[in-house]
Amino acid sequence: MELRLEKTAGLYVSDRGLRALADLVHDYSGICIGPDKHQLMANRLRRRVQDVGLLSLDDYGDFVRADATGEEIETLVDLMTTNHTAFFRESEHFTVLMQELAPTLRAAMPTGYPVRVWSAAASSGEEPYTLAMLTAEDQRRDPLHRWVLQASDISRRMLDVAVRGVYSMDSVAVVPPDLLPRYFERGVGAQDGRCRLRREVRAAVSYQRINLLDAHYPIREPQHVIFCRNVMIYFDVDTRRAVVERLLEYLVPGGYLVVGYSESLTGLVPRLSSVSHGVYTRS
Repeated sequence: MELRLEKTAGLYVSDRGLRALADLVHDYSGICIGPDKHQLMANRLRRRVQDVGLLSLDDYGDFVRADATGEEIETLVDLMTTNHTAFFRESEHFTVLMQELAPTLRAAMPTGYPVRVWSAAASSGEEPYTLAMLTAEDQRRDPLHRWVLQASDISRRMLDVAVRGVYSMDSVAVVPPDLLPRYFERGVGAQDGRCRLRREVRAAVSYQRINLLDAHYPIREPQHVIFCRNVMIYFDVDTRRAVVERLLEYLVPGGYLVVGYSESLTGLVPRLSSVSHGVYTRS
């Protein structure tokens, strides 16, 4: 029997419908939504269900499955994703990259060969743009220190935000004071209280949409460092292992995989060895 979620909303919810939608999200993105999150799911989907002219989550599940374009499953996953990120988030990783990983990699490369870094869960762009600022500083000190940066995310909406590179002044408060005027332009008039990454910083990062559950990724060059932070906490163990194994296919031997502080890969994949907190190297 279906239970009414909210009388004023006119939306009907059943356990079967919630489980079916959670399964769709998991199968497409790897994100696990347990029963404790079902109420959150219903709340987040209420407006979308109404917008497409339906009355229940059961009907919406059928609507998603019937969409041959694949656009609605993307919308569903996007609505269920928590896109929390920040500039210089978990800043120790950036220090390790610039002071330890990059010098080690360069020592094994021909002079002038670029260090390739992929931000694989870029969300709205704060992580790759943090990398862009730091690598630009590195190149200012030594033009031979070349970098190639690319970024991806499953959410087209988040990628649109990243490509625009416009953020609130509050969100850039953590950016070091000497970097802020060098790499950001303050908004004026209607854009007061906002800022935008300068064109050259935005151009330093190439963006594309990638679902980490896909069998193959459109990554042409082997990467020296892959950042994939704070996304695998939403995966079960089997999905986490499969995604890591796939990421390693695009990482050079001796390259580094960086995950979030709360994500441990110890013992998950034999080819990985821990270097520091959240940093692993591929054998």
